[in-house]
Amino acid sequence: MHTIAIPAWALERGRAMNFFPSLELAKTALIVVDMQNGFMLADMPTGNQHAIDIVPNVNRLATAFRDAGSKVVWTRHTYVEATPFAPPAWQLTDQFRYREALETLRPGARGHSLHADMAVEAADLVTDKYRYSAFIQNSSGLDAALRADGIDTIVVSGTVTNCCCESTARDGNMLGYKTYFVSDATAAPTDEEHNAALLSMAALFADVRSTDEMLGLIAPRH
Repeated sequence: MHTIAIPAWALERGRAMNFFPSLELAKTALIVVDMQNGFMLADMPTGNQHAIDIVPNVNRLATAFRDAGSKVVWTRHTYVEATPFAPPAWQLTDQFRYREALETLRPGARGHSLHADMAVEAADLVTDKYRYSAFIQNSSGLDAALRADGIDTIVVSGTVTNCCCESTARDGNMLGYKTYFVSDATAAPTDEEHNAALLSMAALFADVRSTDEMLGLIAPRH
């Protein structure tokens, strides 16, 4: 599990813009980003033990939000070669095993599947995305789906903290969603990357809270 360290000044600054002391649960969606085999299994190019470590917290959140009447969304990062969803050719580098990692995220590949330990239920929304952010153009239909359900608040969890989680939270904020970011239900390869993203989230883009703090926002009503 990550050792979390967010500077007090970042939390204080962020409260001026992104402090949400209560939840309207029917208008809230938990977004679980990319808890897939490709990012979690040790034999995958981008497998990450920290992502395994957060499984219990992610599942606690999914169960609690679902039981409280909130929407639960699971994204799967997806690699295809068809436009407009294919990444640009210049991004297909062989450095850092990037191209190899993308191949594990093709639909039908073992790496593309959500990890077997994730508490996914039939009522949840599982959506493929083709960019780091679930909200950006040519990524997914998530924004339209959430707005159709009257969602105005998102809670971001999953992996990787400083890539797809951060990108989704930033764009969600800019699209007008009240945004929470769960510090111990997100995971990156290193503590340094994780905490750098949490600092940015706390200072500018999201109400950063722990799993227990998020569950505490649900508990008064449920």
